[in-house]
Amino acid sequence: MPRLLARAPRWVTFAVGAACVWLGLSLLLKPLSSLEVLTFYVGVSCILSGLLDLLSVDESSENRARSATRLLLGWGWVVAGVLVLVWVGGVFTVLPAFVAVALIASGLGRGLMVVRTVRANLGSPDERAATMLLAGTDLLLGVVALAWPDVTLLIVAVLFGARMVLFGLGRVWYALFVVRTGLTSRARSAHGPFRRWMRVTGALLSLVLAGAAGALGAKLDHDSPEVSAFYDAPPTVPSSPGMLLKSEPFTTSVPLGARAWRILYTTTSTDGSATVASAVVLTSTKAASEPRPVITWAHGTTGYTSNCAPSIVAASFASGALPALDSIVENGWVLVAPDYTGLGTKGPQPYLIGQGQARSVLDGVRAARALDARETELSMADSTVVWGHSQGGQAALWTGGLAPSYAPDVKISGVAAMAPASDAIGLVKNLPSVSVGSVFASYVAAAYSDTYPDVNFNEYITPAARTLVHKMSTRCLSEPGALVSVVNALAIDKDRTIFAKDPTTGALGERLRENIPELVIPEPLLIAQGAADALVIPAVQDAYVAARCASGQKLDYRKYAGKDHLSVVAPDSPLIGELLSWTKDRIAGLPATSNCGTLP
Repeated sequence: MPRLLARAPRWVTFAVGAACVWLGLSLLLKPLSSLEVLTFYVGVSCILSGLLDLLSVDESSENRARSATRLLLGWGWVVAGVLVLVWVGGVFTVLPAFVAVALIASGLGRGLMVVRTVRANLGSPDERAATMLLAGTDLLLGVVALAWPDVTLLIVAVLFGARMVLFGLGRVWYALFVVRTGLTSRARSAHGPFRRWMRVTGALLSLVLAGAAGALGAKLDHDSPEVSAFYDAPPTVPSSPGMLLKSEPFTTSVPLGARAWRILYTTTSTDGSATVASAVVLTSTKAASEPRPVITWAHGTTGYTSNCAPSIVAASFASGALPALDSIVENGWVLVAPDYTGLGTKGPQPYLIGQGQARSVLDGVRAARALDARETELSMADSTVVWGHSQGGQAALWTGGLAPSYAPDVKISGVAAMAPASDAIGLVKNLPSVSVGSVFASYVAAAYSDTYPDVNFNEYITPAARTLVHKMSTRCLSEPGALVSVVNALAIDKDRTIFAKDPTTGALGERLRENIPELVIPEPLLIAQGAADALVIPAVQDAYVAARCASGQKLDYRKYAGKDHLSVVAPDSPLIGELLSWTKDRIAGLPATSNCGTLP
C-alpha cells in the first residue's frame, strides 16, 4: 500500500489513511473479523504483487534471465494469493506455526548478524546489544507461539487492527503535515546518546516481556492436571459392563471423617463397544449398624479432555458442583461419583450425549458394589438415589430412564436433576448469548464431532475460529490455563458466534435432538431450576417439564427465585435442605408427589 500511495494525490492519501483508521478501530476488538480481513488482505496483496511483477517483465534478449525470474515469481505470488483466498480454513490452521517459525528464524538471523558484526568490527556496541536482545525476544516468542497457537492467533488479530490504525494515522499525518509543509526525514537523522539508550532499553524491555510470557506459559502448562497410569485400560477390555478392574485409596479433597477409593471399571461407550471408566467411592469412617444409603453423583461440566476428570483435578468434588458433601458424610451415606468415559480414561467423552453418560453412571454403581465386597466398611444398601447438576443433570435424567433396559440390576429409588441441560437444542441456541458461552460450545462441537461420524467439526465452526475452538476444548475449567480460554471466548463473543451454520440444523441438530432425555423414569423425579439461570434458561426448562408432564411422566418441579446456574446448588440455597429431605424420603421408601397438574 505504501508503494501505491507514494505518488497519489494528497487527498487520496488522507482518504486511505482515514479509512484504515476506521477499519482498524472496527477490527481491534473483533478477532474473527480481523483474521478474515487479514487473510483477504494477504491474498489480494499476493495477487497484486504477482500482477505487478508480470506487468513489469522485460522480454528483451539482454534481460531474458531476469525476466524469467520475475515471471516465475509473479505467477508464484498469484498462485499463493489464490490459495490463501480459497484455502481460508487451512490458512488459520498453519498461521500460528508460520508465525512461530518466522520468529525463530528471525531470532537466529539476528544472532548471526551480531556474530558477523563483532567479527568484522562493524556497528556500535549499543546496536549489537539491542540486536542480541531482540534475537532472544524473537526466539522466546517463537516458542510461546508454538505452545499457544490460539493466543498467537488472538495477538495477530489484535496487532493487525492496531497496525492498521497506526498505518492510517501515519498516512493522515503525512497528507496533512509532511506534504503540505515539506518536512523531510532530517529530524530522524539525530543519533545521540538518548536514542542509543532508548534502543537498548526498548530491546531489553521486549526481552523481559517475552520471558514473562514464556514463564507464564510454562507455569500454566505445569499446573494442568495430568493423567496417571491408574486410568490405563487393560490390553483387552472385558465385554461385561460394570466389572471392577482395579481400585486404590483416594485422598484428594476428601473431607475429615471420610474415606474414599478410586476405581476403574468396564462400561459401554456410545457406539456400544466395551470401554473403561473411572469413579470415586466415598463414605464416612464411622461404623454403620446397617447397610448405608447410596447417593450416585453425576457431575457438572469440568472440561472435555481426559485430564479434566473430577478424580484427577485438585478440587475433586467441588469441580463438578457437588452439593452437601459434608451432609453425605454426616449421614453415613455412600457416595459413588463416576467421571464418565473419556475423563481420566482414553476416548471421546460423551459430553451432553445421554446414553454414554448414563452407562458410565450405572456401571459405576455396579463396580462400587464389587468394591463393597472387598471393603467391609462400605456396606452399601441395595438401592441408590441419583443426583446430577447441569451436564450431570442431563446424565441423571438419562440414568433414570435407561436403567430398566440397560441395568435392571441397579435399583434406583429416586432421581434429582438440578439445573439439568435437559434440552440440548435450547442450550446450544442460548450459548452465543451467554458470557464465555464459546467455551461450552467448544465442548459440544468436540464431543459430537468426535462421537458421531456424520457431524463434521469444520462444517459447523467458522474457519477463523477453528483453532481457537479446538484449543478451548482441550482445557479444563479448573486449571489456570482456562483463563486463556475465557479471554479468547470474551474476545470472540464480542465479535460474533463461532458457528458457521445453525448448529440446531443438519446432522448436529439431529444428534442434539436425539440426546434430549425423553425415556420414562419409573422412580420419583425431582427437577430443580434457578429462576435467574442464564445458561439453562428457565423458559426452556419450563417447556421441557411441560412436555414430560404431557407425556405422562410424574415429577416434582421446583424453581428458586434469584438463583442462577451455580448458586442454586450453593450451600446457602434453599434447594440443599429440600434436596436432603427429599432424598431421605426416597431412602425411607415414602411415596413421592407430582406437581405436574398444578404447573402454569
